[in-house]
Parts: sequence; structure tokens; C-alpha cells
Amino acid sequence: MIFIDLDNKLPTDADLPANVRWTKGDWDAWLAESARLVGELAKLDAAGRIKERNELIDKNSSHWSKLKPWLLALSGGKCWFTEARDIASHLDVEHFRPKKAARNTRGPVRDGYWWLAFDYVNFRIAGTVPNRKKGPWFPLRRGSPCSSHRKRCEGDEVPHFLDPTNAHDVTLLAFDEEGKAVPAPGVSRWDYVRVKRTVDRLKLTEHQVLAEERRKVWQKTAKLLDKYQKALGNAATSAAARQEVKATACEITSLTRPESELSAVAKWCIRFSNKPALQRLIA
Repeated sequence: MIFIDLDNKLPTDADLPANVRWTKGDWDAWLAESARLVGELAKLDAAGRIKERNELIDKNSSHWSKLKPWLLALSGGKCWFTEARDIASHLDVEHFRPKKAARNTRGPVRDGYWWLAFDYVNFRIAGTVPNRKKGPWFPLRRGSPCSSHRKRCEGDEVPHFLDPTNAHDVTLLAFDEEGKAVPAPGVSRWDYVRVKRTVDRLKLTEHQVLAEERRKVWQKTAKLLDKYQKALGNAATSAAARQEVKATACEITSLTRPESELSAVAKWCIRFSNKPALQRLIA
């Protein structure tokens, strides 16, 4: 999982590539169309025409799809949940809070967050595997407030799923040498439940191709760490060893950079070494 600071990003940002960056006029027009569509949805909802409301959402999926190039640029073309590019199949614009219906761990299906269907802050980039597996599931902690159009309180909800736009949530997910997604050491009991729920529902470990690629990244990182430490032990008396330290450190750092595929796996390989000197290699 990669942290995306979506609250502080816009498609008009100057640091974006020219082929992705929007003009202010185009962005304002997109926001205006979003507001218009939500207004139409609200009218249908108030009239009890839920089927038509949901059909209107589906009919206008091209509206949120326009933001896909920008959302992909924020993660270097990676799925925000898996950090994979094509390992987890085609990348889609996913709604973190489901738009038409929402399911808890038990009990009846509740209405979806339809008023967020065209709200870019609710968009995530997800591979086909986690996106389809997640579907309408959006469980909340027992006793959590539940937002509605009439009484919006998304900020007060306590969801089970980890959110890649929440910097704290991203720190809760770790990886082991077998390529499995696991709770980070020392997480609270509740956060442990959240990690397990996210991993199981989004198939973050069950998808074998993804787990195997993680295992390969872990093994590559571990071998480089061993090579680095051996070279470091001889660096005081050998120019060749000093050069190897420099080159190997560069390779390790590269694996941990945000734009690298499955970079979190490399980071956790280093963290689990419990050696302060190696922690400094994390980009």
C-alpha cells in the first residue's frame, strides 16, 4: 500500500507532466458537472427512485474516468492498495466508499454513498483483483456513526478497511519473506483486525502471482543487504569494497523509492533486519 496525499493534490498542480495536468478552466468545469450530477442524484433519491438514481451513476462513469491519468500519475502508475502495476491486472478508478450499496460484516445491505459517486476525494486507483473482491463491502466498526446524505459524517466513521490516502493506515500493513501481507509489529488489537479484514477482502495475499512477486522483491533486497554488509566490513582497507558499498547502497535505495513497484516490501525487508545502519538505506 502506498500513501497518496489526495487531500492536498489537484490535477492542476504545476509539478504534474504536461500531458496529465489540467487547466483551471477544465477542472472548474469538471467540478461543476460533478455538482450537477449529484444534484440530479439527490432529486431521484428524494423521490424514492433508487433504481434510476443508480442507473444515472453507471451512465456517467466516464466522468470519473477522466481523472484516471491524474490519479495514476500520483502513484507512478501503481495500484494504491497493492503497489503493483500490471501484476494485479487492469487498473481501475475505484470508489473507496461504495456508491450504490454498502455491506457490513453482518446484517442487511445499507444504501451506498451515492453523493460521493463524483467526488474525486473518494476515488482510488485499484487493480482488478482488489477492486472486484472489495465490491460493495465497506464495514464499519461496531458503534461507528454511519454517514448519510441527510446527515453526512464521513470523517466520524470508523471503517475496517485501510485507506491509502491515510498516512497512518499505510504504516499498519507490513510484508514478510513469503510475500504475505501482514499486520505491522506492535499494532493495536483494533488495527490488527483492520489489517486482516483489508488483506482478506482485497486479496492482498490470496492472489498468488502478487505474493510471488513480493517474495522475489524480498529475496532481491535481502541478498543486496547481505552484499552491502560484507562490503562495508572491508571498506576500511579496500577501495573495491568501498565502491561496492556505494553501488549496492544505490541499488537498495532504488528498490525503496515510492515510484518502484512493490517498494513497501523492500522497506519491510530492511526494517525487519533490526539493524539501524540498514534503516538509513530506505529512500
